Amino acid sequence: MATYALQIAGLVLGGVGMVGTVAVTVMPQWRVSAFIGSNIVVFENLWEGLWMSCMRHANIRMQCKIYDSLLALSPDLQAARGLMCAASVLAFLAFMTAVLGMQCTRCIGDDETVKGHLLLTAGVLFIITGLVVLIPVSWVANSIIRDFYNPIVDIAQKRELGEALYIGWTTALVLIAGGMLFCCVSCCHEKSSSYRYSIPSHRTTQKSYHTTKKSPSVYSRSQYV
Repeated sequence: MATYALQIAGLVLGGVGMVGTVAVTVMPQWRVSAFIGSNIVVFENLWEGLWMSCMRHANIRMQCKIYDSLLALSPDLQAARGLMCAASVLAFLAFMTAVLGMQCTRCIGDDETVKGHLLLTAGVLFIITGLVVLIPVSWVANSIIRDFYNPIVDIAQKRELGEALYIGWTTALVLIAGGMLFCCVSCCHEKSSSYRYSIPSHRTTQKSYHTTKKSPSVYSRSQYV
């Protein structure tokens, strides 16, 4: 029962991480305009994401424009786009593998060994996905902070950390936690299987004891003769 609860918890965390990965990939709030110095224009917000940039005015609806070319992005955003797309695919594969390895799933039969291997694979994939999400989010955040404190960069070009970065860090932690739960469940399966096959049953031990007791040795027979 405890193992099943860990599986459900890992699947929930993995599902939340998968949704968060896709959300961070499509969100435009990776870089937001910084209101510092003379750049205090509170009725105008600029958002920069992996796929588009958006301008939001106070009394006008938000206007978004998709980037004309991949080369128009900075190197960190270019790498983040590729890594986040890979993370989305890995998260989906990990989630489907975890569903197949669940105790309540009967698609692949009732072989506990196979399901344990599937859960271990799903756990490793979730952990890898969390690391893949963590790399671009931290990279973009580092470049934003570096440019913010760089006196050479113009004030109008400075940006702040957007909501997508905070969601990305949370998503990475959730994915890693879900992967660790699945790895723990797989280790519990391995230990229970080895314990089950290593200890003989009471009936087998009792039967072997009576067999040994009833069959006299050759030496004892020679004494009776």
